[in-house]
Amino acid sequence: MIPSDSSQKEDEAPIKAKRSKPEEEEEEKEEDVVFHPVKLSRSDLYRPPSAEELNQLKEAESLFHCSLLKMQMEELLKEVALSERRKQRIDSFILTVTELLQAVPESPEVEVSDLSWLSGAVKVPFLLVPKATKGKFHMAPPASVDLIGSYPLGTCTKPRIMVDLAVTIPADVLHPKDVVNQRYPRKRALYLAGMAEYLASSSDIGTMRYSCLHGNRLRPVLLLTPPGKDSSSFTVCVHVCPPPGFFKPNRFHPQRNNIRTEWYTGLQSSLGEPPTPHYNSSVLGDLLPRAHLQFLSAVSSQCSAFADGVALLKVWLRQRELDQGTGCFSGFLASMLLAYLLTTHRISNTMTAYQLLRNSLNFLASTDLTVNPSLAEFHSAFQVVFVDPSGHLNMCADMTACTYKQLQHEASVSMQFWDNPTVDGFHSLLMTPKPMIRTSDHVFQLCELVKLQSSCKKLNLLSELMDHSGNYVHTALPFILSLLQRGLGQRIHLLTHSLSPAPEWSVESDAPKHKAQPPLSFGLLLRPELAASALERGPPADSPKAAEFRQLWGSRSELRRFQDGAITEAVLWDGESMCQKQLVPKQIITHLLQLYVLHFIGIVPSTGEEESLLVVQSYDDLSRKLWRLEGLPLSITAVQGAHPALRYTQVFPPVPLKLDYSFFDREKTSRSLVPKENKPCPAYITPITVICHMEGSGKWPHDRLAIRHIRAAFNIRLGELLKKHHNYTCRSCPTHLDVWKDGLVFRIQVAYHREPQVLRESVNAEGLLVVRDNEEAQALEMETIHKPLLTSTLHGLQQQHPCFGAVCRLAKRWLGAQLFSDDITEDTADLLVASLFLQPAPFTPPGESLPVMFIATPKDKTLSMWTKRAPSVQMLQRVVMLAAESLKVLEHQLMDGSQIQDVRVVMRPPLDAYDVLIHLYPKQVPLLSQAVDPPAVTFSRGVMTSGVALSGGVMPVIDYNPVSLYLAELQEAFGDLALFFCDPYGGTVIAVLWKPKAFIPVPFKTSQVSARRVEVTGEEANTFPNVEAILEDFRVMGKDMVKSVEARTEKWSF
Repeated sequence: MIPSDSSQKEDEAPIKAKRSKPEEEEEEKEEDVVFHPVKLSRSDLYRPPSAEELNQLKEAESLFHCSLLKMQMEELLKEVALSERRKQRIDSFILTVTELLQAVPESPEVEVSDLSWLSGAVKVPFLLVPKATKGKFHMAPPASVDLIGSYPLGTCTKPRIMVDLAVTIPADVLHPKDVVNQRYPRKRALYLAGMAEYLASSSDIGTMRYSCLHGNRLRPVLLLTPPGKDSSSFTVCVHVCPPPGFFKPNRFHPQRNNIRTEWYTGLQSSLGEPPTPHYNSSVLGDLLPRAHLQFLSAVSSQCSAFADGVALLKVWLRQRELDQGTGCFSGFLASMLLAYLLTTHRISNTMTAYQLLRNSLNFLASTDLTVNPSLAEFHSAFQVVFVDPSGHLNMCADMTACTYKQLQHEASVSMQFWDNPTVDGFHSLLMTPKPMIRTSDHVFQLCELVKLQSSCKKLNLLSELMDHSGNYVHTALPFILSLLQRGLGQRIHLLTHSLSPAPEWSVESDAPKHKAQPPLSFGLLLRPELAASALERGPPADSPKAAEFRQLWGSRSELRRFQDGAITEAVLWDGESMCQKQLVPKQIITHLLQLYVLHFIGIVPSTGEEESLLVVQSYDDLSRKLWRLEGLPLSITAVQGAHPALRYTQVFPPVPLKLDYSFFDREKTSRSLVPKENKPCPAYITPITVICHMEGSGKWPHDRLAIRHIRAAFNIRLGELLKKHHNYTCRSCPTHLDVWKDGLVFRIQVAYHREPQVLRESVNAEGLLVVRDNEEAQALEMETIHKPLLTSTLHGLQQQHPCFGAVCRLAKRWLGAQLFSDDITEDTADLLVASLFLQPAPFTPPGESLPVMFIATPKDKTLSMWTKRAPSVQMLQRVVMLAAESLKVLEHQLMDGSQIQDVRVVMRPPLDAYDVLIHLYPKQVPLLSQAVDPPAVTFSRGVMTSGVALSGGVMPVIDYNPVSLYLAELQEAFGDLALFFCDPYGGTVIAVLWKPKAFIPVPFKTSQVSARRVEVTGEEANTFPNVEAILEDFRVMGKDMVKSVEARTEKWSF
């Protein structure tokens, strides 16, 4: 089997197939050609399609969902391909660098550990630990300078263009025994430093920096950029290699030793020398780049689509962050994988780039490179094995099994939705970035990596540390991953980790220490049905595995007897609340990695499941009691919830309240509670909507007004029966019945299934029955049919995906904080989140006649009733812009352990864009405690904190929110002049934005002078908004609520 880790550095595919502005300008300047339409003769215009054209049409029909996907891939390939002008500049710079390198002067021979021949300015790119080793060294011009890697192969892609250059060390500088004790890697680094010192004096070189090939410290490289404006357009990566065949390949067998224990530790080894497979593969990798290039060139010449297939695979890898860093699946590996599939005839040379990508992903998804009995010698030394054509080098030597499992998982997911015609496969496969923080359920980081050094000693990993040349981070990583896999077991579907980026540093600086890298990040993909289990049941007490279980869990393990009579080892984690159960994986990881400083991302104190569950349980009880009611003239056919709290998506679920009656006055007739004037606004009590469908009967009238009277009568009768049988406090209204139960208010609305149809019917002047749709009928259908159906459907989705409700609530809290609640309604937001769970890939954008945001549901595939009113194009664009910026800020903060973890930073809206800010008294904001930044001192709002909320008693103040009432009055009075925005969850600011056309002069009309002033110019009289009067109206309408009105006059453009 052909294996995998590269000896040369392939460049990366783009995060997005978009060119930067400088690149676009360069591309535009390449050819100043004016294209004219081609004039075809009539015979050419109507001639039959050629065989090639027929093949293309057949391919588009059989291989792609539609011709659009084929065109998208072709355009992407054009975007990532290098232009001819860019290639000319690269060739010119390569020629200059080659001439300079061939003129490197000689130096006298010295000991390898003697660095006096180097000037103090340039440092050696190597950690010299141990300090000394045997051998002589001198500088001399290279034996040859050759292009290797992706550029000569034709698989080099934008945006980060890396051109690999192999410089061959002269044979007289090396010795056949230099493979021992890091002599060759040190000479390699010295030769690189000598070249850097010589090139530093040349004006033909822009910048010079050191780096390491895929983070391997034994293989430093020199990065060169051209001078001037081209410095950022491409990079030349200079590798140093021994002469071909200088070292015998059998010296680098995985079971051979090339690092002596006595030299590395100063102590004699009593058990013989351990094998050094990782060190061996690092040195062997330098011997084979030319052979690999010849092999790939031969394969590429037989397959016309090879370069395009590699380009697509590199784009796919780049979007999943798998193509860079230590142990990555690099572009070189992508080329080798395709070459392996072609040489073993698993794919055909005549296949297209699309087919090559598909078959490559299918191979990755179905082939486990962590197990292969025929390569047992390699598997005993490496976790992932992918052997090169020579049969000596494991190209995946540095890759962990977890990384390959992640690669398999991503390939499997891609294959699952590839053939789904409802999925935009192109964007999902090749255009959507998938960083760890967006693809993992839990993410945590190891912050102080220097502590891994002591871990290597504790775990007795001296041999492995020697093999990794002192890199304790990569030595300890496989053991940490193995420990986490054992501890988390069946709770996780996938364990992933970040790939340490290849360091870059100045040629005038010492090589960075191993600890000088970003924290190691780990991602968990959970199995929802098992992840939250608080009990870890182990083997029986008398089982041989019991000792192993106790060793893993230590003091947390204890003997327990279970209901089935079994006595086994077990670990019980804290899991009283749903929030604690969700954090059981955190408890496990913290216990297993007690030595390390851990940083957990996205942990919250409460997730609201318990509060929502209380509401649902109380509703279920009310529903059962409604079903059992006797004494109604018609029977109840259905009871349905129609409130976000009943589908677990209410941002702040209603909490059962016990009222302090002394805080309120009493209404004279019904003795219901009413607010006192001198008190703060009472606590807001959300009415939870319940739709109660009554059976159809000939007794129902066919007049809309009569139906309303019947519904009002049902409300009265329902209230009487609930009071009589269950002692619930009820208040009947013409449109609904409010029931005070368990400290919650349920608002029951009686529904008759034919009422919307009655509202659509009318009799015209000729006495004919006319059926015409209208807003009143649509609104009634929305309330009594569509919202209950949505609630029950999303409730089912919550049972399938336990985190669905929490995601909805976070999304809606962000929308509210950014003042978008009026444009993206609660139902719309819930449906958007549902689409992420049901269909991770995006839908095809709708046509122009549909709403700007179209949401299709099983019952509404053509109208998008949820988004007909809002959002507008402008508001949706602003939502998208703010969401992108918020995501960028949030991901940067969460993945940077040095920053204060405060997710509220993305909840604070930018108020600079608004023209007027109306500041409200916090005392009159009933939901103040739900604000993003609630005040330290809050107000008493008539709620007792002690005691249990009970049914019965006096009817409280329901659905009273003066902020929303004031906002509605403003929108009704001035909606033609301005837009009003407010955070519905405790916001104390109403932001006002003048409409663009508000200040256009309007001809004077006596019917349109409200809030306007008149200006007479000659014979014309025009009206303009009277801004001063409008601002004064804001204050008057909000008397005792408005603290101040801040007019930002500099923002206005009259």
